[in-house]
Amino acid sequence: MASEKPPTIIKKYANRRLYHMGTSTYVTLEDLAQMVRQGEDFAVTDAKSGEDITRSVLAQIIFEQENKQGQNLLPTAFLRQLIRFYGDSLQSLVPRYLEFSMDHLTRDQNRLREQMEKTFGPVAVHAIEDQVRANMTFFSEAMRMWAPFATPPVAPSGPDAKPGAAPPESTDIDALKRQMAEMQEKLEALSRK
Repeated sequence: MASEKPPTIIKKYANRRLYHMGTSTYVTLEDLAQMVRQGEDFAVTDAKSGEDITRSVLAQIIFEQENKQGQNLLPTAFLRQLIRFYGDSLQSLVPRYLEFSMDHLTRDQNRLREQMEKTFGPVAVHAIEDQVRANMTFFSEAMRMWAPFATPPVAPSGPDAKPGAAPPESTDIDALKRQMAEMQEKLEALSRK
């Protein structure tokens, strides 16, 4: 029976520095976050007391990630609900529920990614992701145009302007419609194969 590799030990010193016992180097929270992403297991201990402080260091990594622009995974409503569970009679159930939910989310995400690549191929998956980004940009622009107090589009002016000519945005919309139609044709062709 093969045994699992024991977690790497990281020691945290009073000066807040983190020392990786396996590589004999100092590491940062970002280094630890990268280790988590790569699936490397580690335990953080207080260098003086020997106390396991892994949970608080992981929470600190999440806090750092949440403070980065565009990295928010935890909605405010979720955080408020989570805080409400502290001291509640259901507090003991929350960690198991969250762990169970995250395991299923991870499996479903990997399964969906694999199915997309099998169906459309890796290049098509990237094309779909690019199209989704373009659609979101288009949607954001459309919402900005409909926002209250938005400045209305200005029709072209000058000696070459035609009376009643459409504003320049309409050509952008037409171009996006053409791109979407082309992408739809490509997807239909791929699904027929």
